[in-house]
Amino acid sequence: MGTSADRPAAPPKSLSPSRAADFMQCPLLYRFRVIDRLPEKPSAAATRGTVVHAVLERLFDAPAGDRSVPRARAMVAGEWERLLARRPELAELFAEGAADGEGVADGEGVADGAELARWLAEAEGLVERWFTLEDPTRLEPAERELFVEARLDSGLRLRGIIDRVDVAPTGDVRIVDYKTGKAPRPEFAGEALFQMKFYALVVWRLKGVVPRRLQLVYLGSGDVLTYDPQESDLLGVERKLLALWDAIQRATESGDWRPRPGKLCGWCDHQAHCPEFGGTPPPYPLVVQPRLPVDETQDARGGRAGDR
Repeated sequence: MGTSADRPAAPPKSLSPSRAADFMQCPLLYRFRVIDRLPEKPSAAATRGTVVHAVLERLFDAPAGDRSVPRARAMVAGEWERLLARRPELAELFAEGAADGEGVADGEGVADGAELARWLAEAEGLVERWFTLEDPTRLEPAERELFVEARLDSGLRLRGIIDRVDVAPTGDVRIVDYKTGKAPRPEFAGEALFQMKFYALVVWRLKGVVPRRLQLVYLGSGDVLTYDPQESDLLGVERKLLALWDAIQRATESGDWRPRPGKLCGWCDHQAHCPEFGGTPPPYPLVVQPRLPVDETQDARGGRAGDR
């Protein structure tokens, strides 16, 4: 299984929160997704998240007084049909015989109406829970599904899509992200906030304003996690991203993408290509650029002995 024929392999040019998380989780996973672009099976959970996000975005098209629970629940089926029209392969998720959202190969199987109905009901439940966490009749987002991109002084491009941006009359900015899963345990909250701090850094670099609040809305558990960032937080994130990007560039040039086994390996679609599971990665599609050996005569500042 190789690179998509219509998108030839190319070195990465930018970094998003999800791809940064991929590399930190497992460099080889990053390679499979960004360099090789190996296909992955659709997931019922991820697809449900896409539908729920679409509902929460489009609900704000209605006047404030019409943003009700019944209206939002009724939108779920329509957003599913809209998504299915763009991605017909998602129908495999609910073919008879599909197990645990894994789909059926080659589109085989008969549509399982009961399974689809259950899945839609779960999505409706997540949308309804949102109304217990926020009141859409009192919100007028400045932006929804906002694509942002900023170039740092180093040349690194950061990009992503922010679910919602609220701007208060005072000018304070709040970045909001919806999660259809459950809130993480406190010891893992830092990992969850990394994405939000990434977005805050991009907004700061674009607008010159540090967002007043970062807000994660967990529809799966009914929790809201907030964080008020400082400039020092965002400078720390910037340093981390620069170090991460340097590691990605070195791996891109050398072709040395090592697996990092962990608890999420069991969910990975690429076990057949992973050495940890006895697999072999596809041939590396980029030109390897081995680095020259370090000259031991160089001093700590990079100058050669006798050059001064």
